[in-house]
Amino acid sequence: MESSGRGAAARPVVGAISIPGRQRVMEDAVSVRPNLCSPDINRRRPLHFFAIYDGHGGSHVASMCRERMHVVLVEELMRMRNNVDMAGSSSSCGRREPLEGQRTEEAWRRVLKSCFLRIDEMTSCMCSNCGSVGYQCGCPQDALGLTGSTAVVAVLTDETIIVANCGDSRAVLSCGGRPIPLSYDHKPDRREERARIEACGGRVVFADGARVEGILSISRAIGDNYLKPYITSEPEITFTKREAEDECLILASYGLWDVVSSEKACRVATECLREEDPAGDYSSRPLVEGDGRGAVLSSSRSASSAAALLTRLALGKNSYDNISVIVVDLKRNHTAV
Repeated sequence: MESSGRGAAARPVVGAISIPGRQRVMEDAVSVRPNLCSPDINRRRPLHFFAIYDGHGGSHVASMCRERMHVVLVEELMRMRNNVDMAGSSSSCGRREPLEGQRTEEAWRRVLKSCFLRIDEMTSCMCSNCGSVGYQCGCPQDALGLTGSTAVVAVLTDETIIVANCGDSRAVLSCGGRPIPLSYDHKPDRREERARIEACGGRVVFADGARVEGILSISRAIGDNYLKPYITSEPEITFTKREAEDECLILASYGLWDVVSSEKACRVATECLREEDPAGDYSSRPLVEGDGRGAVLSSSRSASSAAALLTRLALGKNSYDNISVIVVDLKRNHTAV
């Protein structure tokens, strides 16, 4: 599996912003990783990684997801390749045959579920007081597992948009002027979610909305170990074939979706993206990660304007949560140097 650093490759036009909004504490985290890797499962062509993590009870789990999820994904893709190598070494003269169709989707499901599970397991070794990750820091055990985070992850290839989601952050595709949901919110009163919670011995209590054990307003999350097994980190995964009519991909935290509909978000973003950037403008502003206080991440004036306008729209509609938005222009690419 080749890394993204070898040679020039087309990179999606992306804009992203993450702001505290009306909250004093920033608990969201954003990850934008164009040309993350070129794995065998994608015929050694580059894939691009985008994610929104909406923390609760603190920023620690969301920050850990930002730092580790894409790394774990690359490790799992490498592990899958090695497993295929071993399985194929005694047949087909040692040549690997590319995965096709349903086999490819099954392989992606295994990889992404393993990623979310591994990240979730890391939270049991993370202290919510000091934010230590990946090892026991010596703090009391009752300080562990008190924070959590949603996670909506999109992997973009030339042919497919793969979305893995747990929680109520959301991914939406604008296609031909129509919003197409690529993820579905995990709320405790969603029929299948409530059935799963109750089958585990948990309760859905209605107190300022549906809440697991009267506490958490989402039914799936990374972390929240004190509410397991009622809360699960297993993601729902969707596969969407890319079409010529695709306009943009929007990922955002609940701070946007609480007050802005998918239809409105797609309308606003596509209008912004119709304004072309000057030639060569993309490479002049490299993507950067946020610093925890809110930051703009952009490679395109129009895409970053779309993300910023969506956050302003949410603020204008009295969103009281942190607001994080990623907008990916699916009509244009530029060449990374």
